[in-house]
This record gives sequence, C-alpha cells and structure tokens, in this order.
Amino acid sequence: MRTGSDYLTSLKDGRRVYVDGESVGDVAHHPAFAPIARTVAELFDIAADPASGLSRTDPGTGATVNRLFTAPRSREDLTAFREAVTTWARHTHGWVGRSPDHVGAFLAAFAAHPEAFAAGDHDLAANVVAYQRRVAEENLYLSYAIIPPQVSRATTAHAWDGELVQVGVAAERPDGIVVRGAQMLATGGAVADEILVSCIKPLTPEDTDFAISFAVPVAAEGLKLYCRRPYAPAATSRYDYPLTTRFDETDALVVFDDVFVPWERVFVYRDVAGLRRQFFDTGAHALGNWQAQIRFSVKLQFLAGLARKVAAVNGVDKFPGVVERLGEMASLVSLVESAVLAAEYTAAPDEQGMWRPGGRALYGAMGLQSELYPRVLAILRDLVGGGVLQVPSSVADMTNPKTRADIDRYVYSPNAPAEERVKLFKLAWDAIGSEFAGRHHQYELFYAGAPFVVKGYAFRNYGFDRPVADVEGFLAAYDVADSA
Repeated sequence: MRTGSDYLTSLKDGRRVYVDGESVGDVAHHPAFAPIARTVAELFDIAADPASGLSRTDPGTGATVNRLFTAPRSREDLTAFREAVTTWARHTHGWVGRSPDHVGAFLAAFAAHPEAFAAGDHDLAANVVAYQRRVAEENLYLSYAIIPPQVSRATTAHAWDGELVQVGVAAERPDGIVVRGAQMLATGGAVADEILVSCIKPLTPEDTDFAISFAVPVAAEGLKLYCRRPYAPAATSRYDYPLTTRFDETDALVVFDDVFVPWERVFVYRDVAGLRRQFFDTGAHALGNWQAQIRFSVKLQFLAGLARKVAAVNGVDKFPGVVERLGEMASLVSLVESAVLAAEYTAAPDEQGMWRPGGRALYGAMGLQSELYPRVLAILRDLVGGGVLQVPSSVADMTNPKTRADIDRYVYSPNAPAEERVKLFKLAWDAIGSEFAGRHHQYELFYAGAPFVVKGYAFRNYGFDRPVADVEGFLAAYDVADSA
C-alpha cells in the first residue's frame, strides 16, 4: 500500500491552488497546506502498517487494499470498518472532518451497487466499479465537491444568470465530456489526489446539464481551487495553536474552465434521478455518514477529556455545579457514541449484500449534531472561563528569561506549573475560540446541510409506523361509552 512519503511526492503535480491571488506551486511544502498534508501522510503510513488492521485482501482481485475504501459484506466487516475509522479518527482526535475514508466510503457503496448507475439513459456501472477498485488499490485520497455555489438558494442552476455557473456539461465528445462552472465545498481538495464532483442538492428536470457525477484529478488541465483563508500560516507555534498547526483542512471553491473528463470517469450523465440514486439507493449516504459520526464521536470524546482536564487543573472538579456540567457533557457525548454502536447493531445486508448501518440510530444522531456540538462547546467555555484569556501572547513569553519568571509566578495552578497550565488553556482556546475553532463550529453546524434537511433524514428513517399503530390501537380500545 502507498505510504505517506509516496502521497507527499504525488502532490507535486502542477495543480493550480490559489491563495491570496497567487498560485501555490508545491502544496506539500507551502505553509498553508504542509501541516494537513503531513497529517494525511501519517494516516497513510498507519494504513500501510499491517499491524493497524486497516489493510485487507480484496476477495475479487487478491490485491491488498485499504479496508476503509471497501464495502462491508458481513457484520464482521462492518465492525472492522468502524474500528478502522476509529483508528484514523483517534490519530487526528476527530479534527479532520474530511479524511480520506469519508469519500472512500461513499465510493465503496457506489461500486457495491452498480445497478444504480445503469438505470438511466447511460449505463455507466462499469465505470464506477473500475474506478473504485483503482482508488482502493492505489490508496487514493478523494475530496468531493457536491454543493452548488450559493448564487441563489431560492432557485436551481438553470434559472441563474450566466451560462453554466454551477458545474455542468459544456460539450459532449466521443471520448468524454467537457465541463464548465464551479462547485463547492472541496474540503481538503488542495491536498487530495482527486475530487469527486456531483450534486446532492435536489435538482429539477430543467437542470439536466448539471445532473452529472464524475471524478477528476486535482491537477487536471483547466481545474482551479480557490481556498478560504488558511489558518495554519498565522499560527505562531504548535505550543500556541496545537490544533491549527496540525489539522487545518482548507475548504475550496472548485472552478472548471472547460475541463475534459474521459467517459470512464463519468458515473452519472444528464440524469437528475441518477444523482439521488447514487447517494441513497446505494446506501452511500448511510455508510459515508456513519464514518462521519464515528469521527464526530471521537472528537466529542476529546472535548470531554479536555473539559475534565481543565476542571481538574482548576481544582473545581469536586464542586457540585462543575460535576453537573461534566455530567451533561458526558451524557451528550454518550448519545453519539451509543448511536454509532446502535447503527452497527441494527445494521442489515441490502439486496446487493452490503451491510448498511441502521438509519434510525444514524440519522437520529445526525439530526441533533447541530445542537449537540454548540452545547458541548458552551460547557467547555463555561469551565475555562477567563482562563483562556489570561495566557501569554505566544510561546516567546515562555522562552524569554525576562518574562518567564512572571509567568511562572502568576500563571499557574496548584495541580500544574505555568508551562503545563498555559499549554492546556492554549489547547482549549484553539478548540473554542481561534479561527480554526470558529470554522469547526460552523462545519459541525452545517456538516450534513441545513437543520431542516438533516432532521428530514431523521424523520424519514425513524420508522413511525409502529409508534403510530400503537397509538391508534390504544385509541381504538376505548370510546365515549367508556367515559364513566
């Protein structure tokens, strides 16, 4: 399997990634992208280690592949998938939301259901199967861009001023298609190998030009990435910004300036219904979001550990009010942990033999994600209080002999000397107050879409038939005559 150094070498491929109006020549060594590239390289090194349990033999080809890029075909496979996701998530403590296993899980489900890509006017099933096999065997990192630009949220792309603002088909050729326009939000796209481009937002029959799904190398001719403000370059040190300096994924708008896509890389073509089939009929939405909830659970556990550590260092962890706060946080985190396991417990094989996590538990947790995360942050904010503001401006105050004595004397706790206390509260600030923290707050709020979209998933997957039947049966057991 490909190692981290192999991955880093592959990033020097002429891709066009723009920051501050300039094209970045080498993302693997640029201050904005080198930290997250190194983190992803570490994930690939973990996967390449046979002791990690992330590799498996593909029963169809005999090749050694990344388990996280293959569909679970048994309950044992599903458990191994969860454990593998957890291994990677614990390495990043859940702070890398679009690690390679996220889109990898979507692709695995796509390939497990080739029939979903053969139901339209174009039979593209073989393309999906072959491409997923390549991703698994070559251990590739895919980002995805599946949301239209926010030109208008009241209409879809066919009604927008200007030709092909959302990425769509500009031309059809015997050997492929030419696409033009833009799509968001390619998290990690600057350091990915390739990008899966599609649209998860419902389209209308008038939007067939935009009803496409394809994969393209980041270095493809005519493809450009415009990144939001990277946070890593402004971080003064790992001591000051321990999360920012490791895990800042860059989100990007992907612009397609007449990009050619060979037919073998096209999975859905001018098929509005096909867009929905690829995500929901295949089970990709369930498997990919289960991966995300496993990652989210690990992140919440990290925040809970941070809150507990802060309370202990402050010497307040025996106060009833603090225990109550920590107990509430434990309850919230446990809900997500339990939902992850419940989705596994209620999983079942579908008609193609892929084991799908139970939708009731999975989407129930997702439906509350935008409320759980802010509440966890609020509890942590309450516990740190002004402690995150009374810290030195940078590690320089810790290394300068002229200032260190004051820091040691005035910024300490009975349970921690100044250096350890400052380190802890710097970490807390990077989790709740830095630009990196603010981006993560926004990310978790809208991870799966607007709240009405996410709660709609929970509504449709809960299974109201039995509860409603229970109520109706109870109502039928008495009437006006029984009022006495």
